[in-house]
Amino acid sequence: MSTTATRVIVTGKKSSRGPLSGRGKGEQDLHRPGQRSRQVKESLAGYGFLIPWLVGFFGLTLVPMAYSLYLSFTNYNIFSPPKWIGLDNYVRMFTNDPSFMQSAQITLIYVFIGTPITLLAALLIAMLLNYRDKGAGFYRSAFYAPSLIGGSVSVAIVWRAMFAGDGPVDTTLSFFGINLGGWFGNPALVLPAMILLSVWQFGATMVIFLAGLKQIPKELYEAAEMDGANAWHRFRAVTIPMLSPVIFFNLLLGLIGAFQVFASAYIISNGSGGPAGMTNFITLYLYKRGFSDGQMGYASAIAWVLLVVVAIIAFILFRTQRSWVHYAGDNR
Repeated sequence: MSTTATRVIVTGKKSSRGPLSGRGKGEQDLHRPGQRSRQVKESLAGYGFLIPWLVGFFGLTLVPMAYSLYLSFTNYNIFSPPKWIGLDNYVRMFTNDPSFMQSAQITLIYVFIGTPITLLAALLIAMLLNYRDKGAGFYRSAFYAPSLIGGSVSVAIVWRAMFAGDGPVDTTLSFFGINLGGWFGNPALVLPAMILLSVWQFGATMVIFLAGLKQIPKELYEAAEMDGANAWHRFRAVTIPMLSPVIFFNLLLGLIGAFQVFASAYIISNGSGGPAGMTNFITLYLYKRGFSDGQMGYASAIAWVLLVVVAIIAFILFRTQRSWVHYAGDNR
C-alpha cells in the first residue's frame, strides 16, 4: 500500500502535495541544477584521484604480468624476439631440470619449517611483553628492530660473518668442543642457519600479536580462572580462539613472505645458491635462469608456477579458516 493511500485511510484527507510528495528532502535536492553539478564535480574529482593508481596497476602490474605469462610459453633471451614453444618450458621444469626440483624442495622446507617457528617465537615474546608494563616500550623496540633491518644487504653480510668458520658463533662453540667449520659452508647447516635468520626477524609479527592480545577482554580470563582453569587451559580456551584471526593473518603473510626469500640467500651464497645448492631458493633460481643465463621465457614459467603454488596455499588457508578462526559475533 502506498504512503498516500495510507495517509488517506488514517486521516480521511487527501494530500494536497504534488507527485514529488513521497520523496525526501535530500532526494529533491538531487534534482536541483546546482546540487547535480556539485555531484558531477565530486565524481570527476574522485575518478581523477583514481587515475594514478589505475595507471600504476595497469602499467606496472597487470600488463607486465600478462606479458610474463606470454613469455612463459616462449623461448626468449632478451636479444632476439620471443619464439613460441608452447608448454615446453613447463614440461622441462618438471621432467628435465633437477635443479628446479631441488630449489622447490628447499623452498618448501624453508617455508613450512621457518614460518611456524617464527610465529611461535613471535607469539611467545608478545605474551611475555603483554604481561610486563615496566620497560615494555624498550623491549618492544628491541625485539622489533631486527625486522626493520633484517632484509637489508648489510645484515646478511654481518650474519654471514657471524656464522663463518672463524666467526664468533663457531669460535664460541669451539670452546665446548663443537667444531662445525662454518655454518654457511656446510650443506647440512646452511638451511637451518637461513631458517634461524628468518626467525630472528619476528618483530613485525610480534607487534601484530601484541596488538591482538591487548584486545582480548580480561573478563574472559577472570571467568576462566574462577572456573578453575590453569594457565595452559586459559591459553588454549581463551587466548588461542580470541587470537585466531590474528594468527590467520600472520600465518598468511608469513607463508607468502617466506616463498619470496631472495636477498639473504643471494648475499650469503654470493649468488651461487651453494653450498651444494642448499640456498638455491626458487626466487634465486629464477633470477639466475633469467638474468645470468638469459632464459627469460623459462624464468617467467618458474615465476608463474611459484604464483600458482602461493595462490593454492592461500586458497586452502581461506577455505579452512572457518574451522579454526573465530571472529567477533560469529555464531558458528
